[in-house]
Amino acid sequence: MSATGELKAMTPPDVVARKGGQPLVCLTAYTTPMARLVDRHCDIVLVGDSVGMVLHGLPSTLGVTLDMMIMHGQSVRRGVGRALMVVDMPFGSYEEGPEQAFRNAARLMAETGCGAVKIEGGEGMAATIRFLAARGIPVMGHVGLTPQAVNTFGGYKVQGRGDDAERILRDAAAVAEAGAFAVVLEKVPEALARRITANLAVPTIGIGASSSCDGQILVVDDMLGMFTPFQPKFVKRYAQLGEQAETAIAAYARDVRERRFPSTEHVFGDAPKSIKGGEAA
Repeated sequence: MSATGELKAMTPPDVVARKGGQPLVCLTAYTTPMARLVDRHCDIVLVGDSVGMVLHGLPSTLGVTLDMMIMHGQSVRRGVGRALMVVDMPFGSYEEGPEQAFRNAARLMAETGCGAVKIEGGEGMAATIRFLAARGIPVMGHVGLTPQAVNTFGGYKVQGRGDDAERILRDAAAVAEAGAFAVVLEKVPEALARRITANLAVPTIGIGASSSCDGQILVVDDMLGMFTPFQPKFVKRYAQLGEQAETAIAAYARDVRERRFPSTEHVFGDAPKSIKGGEAA
């Protein structure tokens, strides 16, 4: 809290300071109204490239563009006051090299007002993360299942089982060593997530990982039951707003077809007559 009594906006150093402490609460948001709701309760609000699937009906995150992320980032910025706002770097906006990544990350930060960007990838992205961090761009890492590489993985499969655990360990260590202030661990075995969390000096944020992580993140539409084409095992539904919305829409449709809506309370009568000499004319 600031000297004036106002809540201080969360920063990447504040996130790092939470390592091993009170778990970090993180959710996605893509619009101003949702950002206002989650900002009241979350430490980190992620403008995720999952927006492509959740709001735009895309089959994966691969079709999301930098312009889309900027548009949704600007919308979320209008609703966030205290949480750290992080924006995903979309597929194709950083893989070419550190210079490309810097240009696009700088544009994201300048045009959205976000406090950090998120980049998927492990050892192969370490040089890029180091380049950005050295130039004043805070980076959140993301290892394990990285949705932008879903075609390489052959689907949304658990990563790091058996001998593959060493690859994920190396990825997480490389990202943290390169300067990432936090690392998302997605869809990795629980024991591996605990091991990585114990090994890293920066916070881990789990999604399909472990309660031992330093924080947790979910797609807000998943946990509210608004995005329902499929439900990953790691999602807990805290509400069924999709079902409630469909019930309400069906009731509205029936009322319209049966001429029960609008009723007299929802329509307007004639304009009142003018008043002259204290009496109606």
